[in-house]
Amino acid sequence: MKDSEGELAVRMARQAVEAEVTGESEGRVDAPESFREKRGVFVTLSSYPSHLLRGCIGFPEPMFSLASAILQAAQHACHDPRFEDLHKEELDGIVVEVTVLTPPEEIKVSDRKELPKMVEVGRDGLIAEYGPYRGLLLPQVPVEWGWDAEEFLGQTCMKAGMAPDMWLDRRTKFYRFGGEIFAEESPRGRTVRKEITHGACR
Repeated sequence: MKDSEGELAVRMARQAVEAEVTGESEGRVDAPESFREKRGVFVTLSSYPSHLLRGCIGFPEPMFSLASAILQAAQHACHDPRFEDLHKEELDGIVVEVTVLTPPEEIKVSDRKELPKMVEVGRDGLIAEYGPYRGLLLPQVPVEWGWDAEEFLGQTCMKAGMAPDMWLDRRTKFYRFGGEIFAEESPRGRTVRKEITHGACR
């Protein structure tokens, strides 16, 4: 994804957040043809300058066009059920981050103990799935917390509501995906492409 497209994605998300919170119109943004492609997207809101998570919602699967996914994820991130709804007074004190995902691919191994070798921390995000249980962690998360691949697998299981050792159960499916991250350096400030070092959807 081009840096200019990442900048546009963050600007669209910021506009959607502010419109959702203030009740005003989002306005229109001219997006390139690439924004019509279906992509998975997460929008993360963090306090500034402390970078504490304030909301994070998204779509791991490429269900919607990139433009639609950004707008919907941004709106829902304002109402993350783990937190109070975002208030108008907070808009000057949050930064907006957009993670554009690659399509998830299932990780298949004959020996489940080999699964950690198939996961690259700092590159891969993970989805754990077992029956009705499903949990996702973005690629940023294990780097922020200093997890190795095995702990990353266990934490993804816990995010899905399962025991941390369920990654050893052959019935638990794992999918990996990549992500390109673009974020405001400061509230409404310059957008930068982020290397995976901190900031995450948890």
